Amino acid sequence: MIVLINTSTPVCYLSLVDGDWRFDTEWEAGRGLAKGLLGFLEETLASQEKSWGDITGLVVYKGPGSFTGLRISATVFNTLAAANSWPVVGETGEAWQQNGLSRLAHGESDEIVLPEYGGEANITKPRK
Repeated sequence: MIVLINTSTPVCYLSLVDGDWRFDTEWEAGRGLAKGLLGFLEETLASQEKSWGDITGLVVYKGPGSFTGLRISATVFNTLAAANSWPVVGETGEAWQQNGLSRLAHGESDEIVLPEYGGEANITKPRK
């Protein structure tokens, strides 16, 4: 089963794909993405009677989008991929899911997905 994620906005989009079977869901993560992402993924797997052991690959939407959201999903999925020896690919554009699934089907892996923000990061100076 392939897990696909898009955290480019405050809404986290997650898809599970296994052959012809597909499940899509979303979560209004807001500022709780870092704290809740793994729990959301685990709950989604359980709701579909799937487990971590069913995962065979990961696809990450790498941008453009939210600086923090993209960093979080890339970091979490890169870590899961490395810890479990799963292939991971990052994609952009309208067809990111189809392209990512195709790349995994052809045995590709980026090993590490780096976000593409679509411009320079806008990091504000501390107020103190």
